[in-house]
Amino acid sequence: MTMLHCPESRLFERCPVLILNLGLLLFFVPHLLRELGLRDRIIDSLPSMNVYRGLYSLIALTGLGIIIWGKASAPFSMVWEPVFELRYISQVLMIPVFILVIAGNTPVSFMRRQLRNPMLLGVTFWGFAHLWSNGDLASMLLFGSFAAWSSYKFVALGLTKGPVSGSAAILWDIVAVIGGLILYSAISVYHGELFGVGLNFD
Repeated sequence: MTMLHCPESRLFERCPVLILNLGLLLFFVPHLLRELGLRDRIIDSLPSMNVYRGLYSLIALTGLGIIIWGKASAPFSMVWEPVFELRYISQVLMIPVFILVIAGNTPVSFMRRQLRNPMLLGVTFWGFAHLWSNGDLASMLLFGSFAAWSSYKFVALGLTKGPVSGSAAILWDIVAVIGGLILYSAISVYHGELFGVGLNFD
């Protein structure tokens, strides 16, 4: 088993996994302020809502940038070996991801009205799909944390927020399904060029 060792000097340069964890922390903390009971207190302590939104975006985007840096530079340390013959499960799980993400960013559809936060559910599917096909430590930290955060957030917001307001239109469900399938197909074909890892559908 490969052990991670980070010398004390130039710690962040020598331990990309630590960089990845720092990025995950910076990204998730702002996204969990509501659940931690800190959101309203922080908003009240700041001059305006715009200041809160600016700081929120700055911290989250900084975290996202550090996540990309840490993941790209992390060593490949295998934790478990994915079953090659069952890789199709990840590909199947990815189909609803794009549909749900689009549904979460359109006017009110029946899908959005029922699920309330379809984009979060899509992120959950995305995380578990990639966990199934990636057994290295950095991937497990990245995709596992996103799967855990989005599933918790999806349930928490579903229990605390009311139904989406407005009349649902089937048009936006059609847009989400067709757009999601097109996006899924395009990213599947160009996955290697976009993310450095090609997909095998044989």
